[in-house]
Amino acid sequence: MTLPIVPDAFMFGTATASYQIEGAATEDGRCPSIWDTFSHTPGRTFNGDTGDVATDSYHRYKEDIALLKELGVDAYRFSIAMPRIVPTEGGPTNEKGLDFYERVVDELLANGIKPCATLYHWDLPQYLGDKGGWLNRDTAYRVADYTRRVAERLGDRVDTWITLNEPWCSSYLSYGGTEHAPGMGGGPVAFEAVHHLNLAHGLMVQALRGTIKDDARVAVTLNLQFNRGDADAVHRTDLIGNRVFLDPMLRGYYPDELFAVTKGICDWSFIKDGDLEQIHQPIDLLGINYYSTSLVKMSDRPQFPQSTEASTFPGCSDIDWLPTPGEHTEMGWNIDPNGLYDLLVRVHNDYPELPLFITENGIACADELVTEADGTKAVHDDKRISYLTKHFDAARRAIEAGVDLRGYFVWSMLDNFEWAFGYTKRFGITYVNYETQERTPKDSFKWYQKLIASRELPVL
Repeated sequence: MTLPIVPDAFMFGTATASYQIEGAATEDGRCPSIWDTFSHTPGRTFNGDTGDVATDSYHRYKEDIALLKELGVDAYRFSIAMPRIVPTEGGPTNEKGLDFYERVVDELLANGIKPCATLYHWDLPQYLGDKGGWLNRDTAYRVADYTRRVAERLGDRVDTWITLNEPWCSSYLSYGGTEHAPGMGGGPVAFEAVHHLNLAHGLMVQALRGTIKDDARVAVTLNLQFNRGDADAVHRTDLIGNRVFLDPMLRGYYPDELFAVTKGICDWSFIKDGDLEQIHQPIDLLGINYYSTSLVKMSDRPQFPQSTEASTFPGCSDIDWLPTPGEHTEMGWNIDPNGLYDLLVRVHNDYPELPLFITENGIACADELVTEADGTKAVHDDKRISYLTKHFDAARRAIEAGVDLRGYFVWSMLDNFEWAFGYTKRFGITYVNYETQERTPKDSFKWYQKLIASRELPVL
């Protein structure tokens, strides 16, 4: 049994990110990003892996788009690297950088694929990192200026624009913790990064409007935390992990409860008059990235043991993250398709006016490239097919429950540089041999190909 999908109302797609696939780190005027610096710092990434070459998609984009055409996707979500567009602070636009993304967009359109461009997927120019990165309010304005430059060149052709990808990661993991660039480990200083990312989103939306084509859509992508467990712990982590983005972007305010539960470590004085009006801009879609859930419980520890200690959830030192039951992925994340259903329904119920689309969902597996008896190469990733089948079914159930879901982008089109994990984790539906850069569609690629062709969601 399957649920038909109206072709014009639902996008089947897949996704990548610039630093994870492009390589060509020093070519055609590109400047270093904070991720170049981070990955080249000893001890920051597994085995010292970097994105210098990645999957070499800067040179192989036509090959990759041919695979997308073979896959049959409606849309492709890729990201644009600011270090390629504005490689010097306050300097001129790097035309070679824009030329590259223009070639990508035109190649997608020539193959009948809608371009879905993410403007910020974590690769902030290092010259902005040197001035504090997202702890510096001016960064929001610099990123908005870069957005305007890109929109002026590509605004007549891109179908969907995404301002930010997962600002939770580029604030809490990056400034609160040490897992992502720049790895500051400042705990509650992450709240300042949160606010400046929110401000950047609003400014970026304004830079896009009036420049892009009338029927283009504007969105933001959030990796909302879906936690189960003690009600108090769930509520606190929801305020700090989710509503800190959702409410200012979609409602024009920060919840008072957020200020109350963080008053011991943050005074929020970095919020300036008029900021919330700038942040609260109309958007057309809300992107949801979903992989797993967590289990949380209140402890008897103090909430603020040390106000400046590294933390990816500042203000939650009195909360325990418990082991999650059931099957887990190579990332150690639990497999919980019902969490996707619950999250989609929750966001729809709280913000019913806004259509949703799943901008990332996928699984890291211990994939192995094998040579078949006939000499062909293959990757038999049954676990990924099972994972995707169950999550697509969760999306189907959400649609049946009334959620206005407009698309589903599988992460990822290619195995790639998985941030601090380097090249040890494979999320792709296409296998990449990092020594030869040869691409091999996995069984999950062929499964997804059939699903897209049927334009139906599976029913389990």
